[in-house]
Amino acid sequence: MLIQRATLLDGTVVDVRVAHDIGEVAAHLDAAPGEQVLDAAHRTLIPGLHDHHVHMHSAAAALTSVPVGPREVADRDALRRALTTATVGEDGWIRAIGYHEAVAGPLDRHALDEVSPAVPVRVQHRSGVLWTLNSPGLERVGLPDHPDGRLRSADPNWSNSLQRRETGLEAVGRRLASYGVTGVTDATPDFGLDDVVKFAEAHQHGELAQRVHCLAPGKVILHDDGLDVDGLARWIGGRHEAGGTVAVHCVTAAQLVVTLAALRAAGTRPGDRIEHAAVVPDDCLADLAGLGVTVVTQPNFVAERGDQYLLDVPADEQPQLWRFASLLAADVPVVMSTDFPFGDADPWAAMRAAVRRRTATGAVLGADEGVPARTALTGFFGSPEDPRTPRSVSAGEIANLCVLAGSPEDVLHELDAEMVAVTVVEGRVVYEREG
Repeated sequence: MLIQRATLLDGTVVDVRVAHDIGEVAAHLDAAPGEQVLDAAHRTLIPGLHDHHVHMHSAAAALTSVPVGPREVADRDALRRALTTATVGEDGWIRAIGYHEAVAGPLDRHALDEVSPAVPVRVQHRSGVLWTLNSPGLERVGLPDHPDGRLRSADPNWSNSLQRRETGLEAVGRRLASYGVTGVTDATPDFGLDDVVKFAEAHQHGELAQRVHCLAPGKVILHDDGLDVDGLARWIGGRHEAGGTVAVHCVTAAQLVVTLAALRAAGTRPGDRIEHAAVVPDDCLADLAGLGVTVVTQPNFVAERGDQYLLDVPADEQPQLWRFASLLAADVPVVMSTDFPFGDADPWAAMRAAVRRRTATGAVLGADEGVPARTALTGFFGSPEDPRTPRSVSAGEIANLCVLAGSPEDVLHELDAEMVAVTVVEGRVVYEREG
């Protein structure tokens, strides 16, 4: 395919010849006989967006799950209505997602029994790391005597008994393509080789538009009640000795401090990552920079959850939330992601949040952490193998591209998914906006 009259972010107008890779980029290229021509008509051409932290199977499962977060469910009675009217899935479960204590307080098996029907029900906390099961659900997974029904997502002792959803990936891929997303990194920690192969096959057979890069087995989720510096350092060292890198899930200050100590003890290697870094105290900035690890952040949570943060987090700690500008100023490599489906899938909304730092009600959270629009946009340009290395529209790159309806100035001003006109994955058009 030949893409003609495309405007790059720097204002240069070029023609781009693509197959699986970008073959040529020049001021003018003649179409070869039989070559498909896409006239960009001076619209903006950028590298396709890569979302550096998602959960694809959870996103597919979310299509048939019941949302019970604060935006959908206001109180205990509303939670009861949502669960009792929900459709039981083919696997015999009611699966609910997005719960937060603001809805009806802390949730355990007894509280869930009171508001759920007498069928297996599991409710995922919006953090993604915890499920609460009702009594029929605990019976189903072989834990009838579990005291509170609160089970960690990454615990295979119960999660392996669940039927993994294999359908829905195509719909997820279509949605991502409409946002200009051409690749994703799946951050689910318990994937094995079979999962990686299935993603590759789904992409190869056209079921899934995007190629999926997986962090597992180098991803670990920390919990404040089980932090162990020495154990984490041994795990990091083992991964490095095996030639791999690590990605450590850090959403609290305690988790970050322990991770930094473990990385100092074990050493780091290029490609090591810290996922989220939701809370970064000032005295951790220099340590992050010195270790050279990449922070994969989701400022979309400022927009999606910021109003709750303003209620729950002490005012003097709020500047530590979802930092971006201060990380860059400290020379910490930072890239962007959405944490879909635990965050909204739209990377353009994440970019706007990174720039404007506005909550859903319009309050500003962490104004000093706002970054320029170009910084937010290029946060999704990193390569999957090394997010710190930005991809570009140049010969030799894989032809993952996005045509945007507007000038570069328009794109950076709006940062709006509605501007995505065409998405190209490995030289093939996978999305074209109607009209």
